[in-house]
Parts: sequence; C-alpha cells; structure tokens
Amino acid sequence: FGVDSREGSLDKEAHSDTILIASINNKTKDVKLVSVYRDTYLDNTNGEYRKATECYYFGGPSRAISMLNKNLDLDITDFVTVDFTAVADVVDALGGIDIDVQEDEIVHLNNYQVEGSQVTAKEIVPVEYAGLQTLNGLQALSYCRIRYTASLDMGRTERQRRVLGMLFDKAKIAGLSSIFKIMDDVFPMVQTSLSKQDILGLIPTLIGYKFTDSTGFPQKFKFSNIKGSIIVPTDLVNNVVELHKFLYNDQDYTPSSEVVA
Repeated sequence: FGVDSREGSLDKEAHSDTILIASINNKTKDVKLVSVYRDTYLDNTNGEYRKATECYYFGGPSRAISMLNKNLDLDITDFVTVDFTAVADVVDALGGIDIDVQEDEIVHLNNYQVEGSQVTAKEIVPVEYAGLQTLNGLQALSYCRIRYTASLDMGRTERQRRVLGMLFDKAKIAGLSSIFKIMDDVFPMVQTSLSKQDILGLIPTLIGYKFTDSTGFPQKFKFSNIKGSIIVPTDLVNNVVELHKFLYNDQDYTPSSEVVA
C-alpha cells in the first residue's frame, strides 16, 4: 500500500491511494504486479460499498487486506505500507531512476513537487524538458502521483509500476551492503507484517527474480458519478476470473460464492 499520509501515519486515517498486489512465483522467479484502481467500487468487508482506497482509512491494513481477499478471491497475508517520504528516500538512495518523461506530464510533475517538498523536506528541482532523464527522489515521487493526463488513474498506476520495476532492477545491482544500509534507513518509515529480519533474509535471493508483467484491476469497468467519481467493474466475476488467470495462470479457477454474490 502507498498511503497519502502527510504526517507519517501509516495505520489509520490515511487513504491507500496506491494498492499493488504482487504474485511471486518461487519456481520460475517471475514477479507479476496488479494495481487495484483507488476508486474501484467494492464491498468494504461489511456490505457497505465504497472506493477501495477508503477501506484503509477506516480500518488500516488489516481491513484493506480483508477487502481485497473478499472481493478478489485472494489469500493475502503479508503487506508493506509506505508513504511519500519512504518512496523519495529509496529513489535517492539508489541514485535516481531513468524515466522517459512525456510533454504532458511535465506541468503536473512539477506541480506535485511543491507539496512533495513540504512533506519530504527535499529541494525542488524542476523538470524542464521531455525525454529520457534521471529523476531524483522528489521528482520520481511526483511522477508517480500524476493522474491528470488523458490516461487518468490508469496512467498513474502504470507510472507507479514502471518506477517500482526500475527500483527493483537498480536494487539488484546495487550490492548487498548498499541494500542493507537502505533497509536500515527506510525501515522505520515502513509499516509491514514482516519483521526486519524476515526482509533481511530475503534480500540475498533478490537477484534471481524479475518483473515479467503487470496490469490494472478491473480491466473491464465503467465510470460513474453516483457516489462521487467511482470505477465500477462491469462484471466483477469475469474481472476476477481474468485476474486469477493473470496472477496465477489459473485456467480452471471457479469464483467463490462471495464473488458471485
């Protein structure tokens, strides 16, 4: 989860505007990512339908995980939650990331730097031209937040997955000593179900894994303004079936009664 907390609160009264599900295949070493669009209209675990992002605000990570498991027929048990500062610090610690910035993204990227600088205390360095360039932590954070281009939130989640993939690739070549130092610096800014020792134990195996594909959920939807601007899956069952095919290559998956209902 990526939350919109400006004060460092990771467990309450923060919306999970970024919701990413990772499927990690330990046999093939393949990693797949799915972004659940923040405005997706789902059962918030109590029969009350709200935007997916709001579930975290009212019930923290445990309720948000229950929401994903109930609506998408998943069995998620572990999570990591980060805020703006953690993302920016990791990018800076890895030396920035190379992004092909589009012309229509520049104004929004620079606008987001203003608030981002206030939250992270990092200096604003305006992006002045389109094209491939190295973004620092504040710039990359701002790039991840853009959702006012023609691609709306779908484009925003694509940017987030792109940045995460690049961070993953940079981490694999950074060396264990650098990664351990980043872990020490950033872990206090993270809330997770995993212990620090759990994560440290996983780091040496990082090199063998690779991102292979990513997508957004739901794939088939419509926009509605019935209860604010929301994304409504046009057929939740079929969307969930396609999700399981993507995440697990499960061609024989049968939706549970909760999803069908």
